[in-house]
Amino acid sequence: MPVLDVHRDEEALTVALTAEFEAPPVRVWQVFADPRQLERWWGPPDWPATFDEHDFRVGGRATYYMTGPDGTRAHGWWQFTAIDEPRSLEFDDGFADQQGTPVPEPQPTHAVVTFAADGDRTRMTVRSAFTSLDALHQQARMGMEDGLRLAAGQIDAILKEQP
Repeated sequence: MPVLDVHRDEEALTVALTAEFEAPPVRVWQVFADPRQLERWWGPPDWPATFDEHDFRVGGRATYYMTGPDGTRAHGWWQFTAIDEPRSLEFDDGFADQQGTPVPEPQPTHAVVTFAADGDRTRMTVRSAFTSLDALHQQARMGMEDGLRLAAGQIDAILKEQP
């Protein structure tokens, strides 16, 4: 499994995932840049994602929903705040209503994703920063840490395919 660690730091109000892949950063980058690849792994295997919008540029927005085993849909959004291809990207990440409009609770997080070359491999780190300890605990109760681990665990299969 490519996931090396998922670490919660309550003092820093962060959850960070570290994973390593048998592919160069430019290839791992594509699993975020291409919405069809992104929706194959964003979300745990039993909650697959569908991206309705994916305007991958600074100031751009992505909207998506994840569909649970019983058909329940959980909607979300991203607002891209920084993109440095293929080294890093940043985005605000929040929940939305059925029309994709952001909702205030749970509070949005700010994600920083980095891709570092390590020979022929890439170390990817996804660090989510929370606005408060309550917000971090709320998402932890929702299964964020296990969800991240399961989601990122699906990337290897995508990377083995031709882009």
